[in-house]
Amino acid sequence: MKLKVLIVLVMLAAGFTANAQRGVRIGYIDTEYILENIPEYKEATGQLDSKVQKWKAEIEAKLNEVKLKREALNNEKALLTKELIEEREEDIVFEEKEILDYQQKRFGPNGDLMIQKRQLMQPVQDQIFQAVQDIAKAKKYDFVFDKSADVVMLYSAERFDMSEQVIRTISRASKREQAKNKAERKLAKEEDVVVEINEEQEARQKALDEKRAEREAATEARKKEILDAREAKKKEAADRRAKILEERAKAREEKLKERNKGKEDEDEQPVSFDENESAKQQEAPKTREQILEERRQQKLADREARKKELEAKKQKILEDRQKAKEEKESTEDEDN
Repeated sequence: MKLKVLIVLVMLAAGFTANAQRGVRIGYIDTEYILENIPEYKEATGQLDSKVQKWKAEIEAKLNEVKLKREALNNEKALLTKELIEEREEDIVFEEKEILDYQQKRFGPNGDLMIQKRQLMQPVQDQIFQAVQDIAKAKKYDFVFDKSADVVMLYSAERFDMSEQVIRTISRASKREQAKNKAERKLAKEEDVVVEINEEQEARQKALDEKRAEREAATEARKKEILDAREAKKKEAADRRAKILEERAKAREEKLKERNKGKEDEDEQPVSFDENESAKQQEAPKTREQILEERRQQKLADREARKKELEAKKQKILEDRQKAKEEKESTEDEDN
């Protein structure tokens, strides 16, 4: 701020020195006041505000949907397995991330709101700048400041205010563009300007559409990647379970074969009362790995049994509710 004030003072001093013979002409404008009195800008601002409200409503609706899903999951956790709970929580987290990405896309530093604000301000700023240039050249102003900018103006006389002149200049330019009875030369020049602005707007809109398409493609790719990873995880778990069951069946068959073979050998060999021979014929104790494997298999069996029991309870509750509903409707029909 001090640097800006110093630059202004240096410029004024230079102006006084160079133009001491005729005096320095200084004017100022109020950009905020000018924008408030331009109908096109006010209309465009209203349209942008409507878009902002619509975006906020969309974000709020999506957040409510995620909230309802989380509440439903909390209510159903007692009836769901750990895998199903993790899967639904992962879906909820993914949807929340999508909402944050959408919010950033709309209201972030480089979001649609900031881009459209810049698009809305740029043409008006160009008009204001051109009007200030024309007025300053016509009336021979040496300096023109913006009261709405960072330049500190402790006092400013109204006779130096050029804001109304700028508004009238912009209004006349707008009327000239809309008039149909002007000379062909001026009309052609104005049409050239309009075409150039339209091309610039189309280029900006094309860039916005390309960015939006890239974001959507990235979101779809990320979603597909998550779904593929989830399916791969499920397939890996199923394969691992099938392999465990196969190894368990194979171990059981080998154990049965060993027992049967031992019995056959025992039948063929003569009976001996020697203690060493008797100890050899006894079955070898289970190893630690076999005990852990049997415990793990028992846990898996118990888990499957609990799962089936929960499913049966859930089905019975649904059937009881349906039966009670039918009985209630039947009672109401009899009463009627």
